[in-house]
Amino acid sequence: MRRKTKPHPIDFWRSTLPWLLLALLAACALPVPAQPLPPADPDDGQGFRVIAFHDVRANVRQSFEASPDETAVDERTFADTLAWLQYSGYHPVSLQQIVDARADGKPLPPKAVLLTFDDGYRSAYTKVFPLLKRYNYPALMALVTSWLEVPQGRQVHWGDRPAPRENFLSWSEAAEMARSGLVEFASHSDAMHTGILANPQGNLLPAAATHRYDPKTGRYEDDDAYVQRVEADLRRSREIIERRTGAKVRSMVWPYGAYNTAAVEASKRAGMPITFTLDDGPNAPGVPLARIRRALAAYDNEAPAFDRMLRSPVGGEVRPVNRVMHVDLDYVYDPDPAQQERNLSMLIDRVAAVHPRAVFLQAYADPDGDGVADALYFPNRHLPVRADLFGRAAWQLHSRAGVKVYAWMPVTAFRLPASNPLATHTVAAQDGAVHADRYHRLTPFDPAVRALVGDIYEDLGRHCFFEGLLFHDDAMLSDDEDASPAALATYAQWGLPGDVAAIRANPELTARWTTAKTRYLIGFTKELAARAGAWRPALETARNLYARPVLEPQAEQWFAQNYEASLAAYDYVALMAMPRMEREADADGWLARLARRAADTPRGLDGTVFELQARDWRTGKPVPDAELTRQWTLLQRAGVRHLGYYPDDFLHDQPGLDTVRRAISVRTLLPRALRTPAETEAPPSPLQGARPR
Repeated sequence: MRRKTKPHPIDFWRSTLPWLLLALLAACALPVPAQPLPPADPDDGQGFRVIAFHDVRANVRQSFEASPDETAVDERTFADTLAWLQYSGYHPVSLQQIVDARADGKPLPPKAVLLTFDDGYRSAYTKVFPLLKRYNYPALMALVTSWLEVPQGRQVHWGDRPAPRENFLSWSEAAEMARSGLVEFASHSDAMHTGILANPQGNLLPAAATHRYDPKTGRYEDDDAYVQRVEADLRRSREIIERRTGAKVRSMVWPYGAYNTAAVEASKRAGMPITFTLDDGPNAPGVPLARIRRALAAYDNEAPAFDRMLRSPVGGEVRPVNRVMHVDLDYVYDPDPAQQERNLSMLIDRVAAVHPRAVFLQAYADPDGDGVADALYFPNRHLPVRADLFGRAAWQLHSRAGVKVYAWMPVTAFRLPASNPLATHTVAAQDGAVHADRYHRLTPFDPAVRALVGDIYEDLGRHCFFEGLLFHDDAMLSDDEDASPAALATYAQWGLPGDVAAIRANPELTARWTTAKTRYLIGFTKELAARAGAWRPALETARNLYARPVLEPQAEQWFAQNYEASLAAYDYVALMAMPRMEREADADGWLARLARRAADTPRGLDGTVFELQARDWRTGKPVPDAELTRQWTLLQRAGVRHLGYYPDDFLHDQPGLDTVRRAISVRTLLPRALRTPAETEAPPSPLQGARPR
């Protein structure tokens, strides 16, 4: 159990804030107006949408409490949906039509949609197939072959509980549908529609996208063993479907939507180059068939709700409303495992009670509170592991509290062991002095350092589940940095003098240097996101920015941070809207200026999370709840959509739960029927019941 305090830097605008900020806001649950539907997809002849259905049952709503399967839909709703698709001008298409269109064949019809059905439930034959024949609609059905191989009268191991074999297709029924010409079959894996042990604490994560943890050896599956396991399963599944139905299989539907680059490549080698995810959004011509997006149908969708589902943007005009709790994992850590578990349970209970959209969760260890990673909370190649804790905490928050977890990570502020030859390859000031008010940072201009930090991000993605990355505020360079040999060599490649003093003496050169450093840091964070994203695709990204460069663009010179460039580079800018840290006497006026600046900037309000300060680091005391409430309300009335705060001290209920809930909960935003799919919680998977608390 750790609590941190951070001194306020004497010269904030020229330093790297002593402790990663984050104080978000949220105002008093002011009503949010319903947003109009996004425009329909362009009629380009290649774009299409996909709907992912699962089981179709009678009286789903009435039976939900007894059998809480959010992915099952009612048979009447399903019939109404097919009629609505026809009436609304949607055109169900086959996978072959999509393949042909992408190969410059016959264009797809306007509003093309592919209907898919996962898991191989018997309702696919008894309830879905008759309607497909009536409408002459094609469909893709994904089968879990190990389930269908269970003899009749036995039990299928479905998720974490048994289910009667009679709930699933027989192979003769599948073969009949294959012969109809309307149904194509895909693999949904042979035996990977389940969880496997993913960490020492016993969490079960999706088998297709997880390196198995072996409690006997205390080691994780290496990459080769992981890939061999996945590929063997896919080959087995494809062979069984083809042998049992006589139909060729060319596509893979990832269980739980969990996949990564290595799994996609394994599927290609196994003869299934087309794969389907549960990433939301359109399949425009630029979206590869190796990662087809699908919208997930849920039990409470009525037919008209599919109109919004089939229009949801990806990186489109409006980002999902992001309400954020920013959390130190150092508060959870305890050398006593039992106390650590109690701390984690307290955090999860509080997050579930608040119900934000996201949690920015510290993935590195900073016990001395200087903002530098001394160790990490996940297995990695280069730094000590304080505890293998981040993976468990992130998955528990996702599965039990229903939030998106961003891994909060430094960009360059790593303190390497003294034995590492790169430990001294640090950012250097022009005067060569060590400035106490600045982070200890490795120089990003050294290729070996970039590779090392990339390894750390790749290891994070390999071993942990998370859905976003928050880049720490250490991604900055002042107007006298970096003067290390690697940096000077880079400046020479940019056509600048290899001497910081010479650059600073010339205003034109200083302007070029500042812009180049800003772009360089953005490019480096994108490299890091790509390294992690190879294992965790479709990551959202956010980056902490100081307020000074936002309010005063000329301050970019002292930070190498630019507001407009960051809005373009990341899904969200996490703006440190912290008037106490800035020592602003008129806090409300200062926040109002920040809000106006965002409103006057294209996509500023759409892309900026205003993080308020919940602790005064100069006094070590919490910011009063009344002050936070007033600031959140001010920001919301100014049009701010995305709110958060740092830190959340869940151990001491600071800020107070009621205060946070009123401001941060996304339950206060829109009724489910009016939310975009990205603003709607993903339904729980059968894995959840199998996970220990």
